Amino acid sequence: GLFLLTVLMVACQSSEPAATPAPVANQTPPILTVYNWDTYIDPEIVTSFEEEFGVTIDYQVFDSDQDALDELRVGATDYDVVVPSDFIVAIMRGEGLLAPLDKEAIPNAVNLDPTFVSPVFDPANRYCMPYQWGTVGIGYNQEAVGREIESWSDFFDPEFAGRVALLDDYRTTMGLALLVLGYSPNTTNPRQIAEATEFLKSHADHIGAYTGDDGQDLLDSGQFDMVVEWSGDVFQVMEENPDLRYVIPAEGSIIWTDNVCIPANSVNKNLAQQFINYILEPEVGAELSNYVQYGTPNKASLPFIDEEILNDPAIYPPEAVRERLFFLVDVNLAATQLYEQSWNEILEEHSS
Repeated sequence: GLFLLTVLMVACQSSEPAATPAPVANQTPPILTVYNWDTYIDPEIVTSFEEEFGVTIDYQVFDSDQDALDELRVGATDYDVVVPSDFIVAIMRGEGLLAPLDKEAIPNAVNLDPTFVSPVFDPANRYCMPYQWGTVGIGYNQEAVGREIESWSDFFDPEFAGRVALLDDYRTTMGLALLVLGYSPNTTNPRQIAEATEFLKSHADHIGAYTGDDGQDLLDSGQFDMVVEWSGDVFQVMEENPDLRYVIPAEGSIIWTDNVCIPANSVNKNLAQQFINYILEPEVGAELSNYVQYGTPNKASLPFIDEEILNDPAIYPPEAVRERLFFLVDVNLAATQLYEQSWNEILEEHSS
């Protein structure tokens, strides 16, 4: 007791005026800027994170991986969290656009399904954690098309000319054209890429539009009868519209993982890691997947996922279907340039 008293007396005699802590009310909460796809988080997750950590989330939206890549390439400093697709992560890593993660700050990484740990595009998950996974397939209005759609050949049936839309996403759409032709969607063979280019150019009149991240809305509003879209986007509009269906075509399709990463220029890296760790909480991960209707990479979330989602083969495809699904991988520079150049020709042919 005596010792404490002495310390207190010394403290009181100190001539330095005690620093008065600023009233908390006047402090602006830190802002975490999340750069993500449209409709790709449950707004309640945003609110609960803000309340729990005393921050404000500024949710910014991009339309395509290419847009997100371009933004980071020009040195944008206002993003703290970005959600790119798998092969884009490899490009961002290679260009030094991502900050390495401090694993100790993300203990919930233990919840991940081993399938999604240490992927080819990010060995040891040095830069990113998996966010959601899903497929690319055909969303269609069964009333309007008048039959079950089962394959890519149905999509390209002349009967539906002008009533269909493809994704304005060069690797995905050219990858699908390559699959239709019996090639790998990751080919670097110039002849095969040229053949896929010709295939899409020859269908210029058939394709009503190349859409950004909103094909599902154009399907829902009746502007198109069939669209190629990310699985969950179609499921979100199917909830309200009983005429809509989603199918993974028989010839195969693209499977992908989106990832949550921190741009190298982020000024809020610690907070960004807290956000990533929060997304990997079992119940938060389930809330995310139940809302966006994609597959969860979080094994610990599975007990909290809605039964109907877990049992939906279009969301969690059976093994036989999984065998026909391909991840896009980052191809060499020469092939990438060839894909980009071919894509510009395809879009020019379409708009002419």
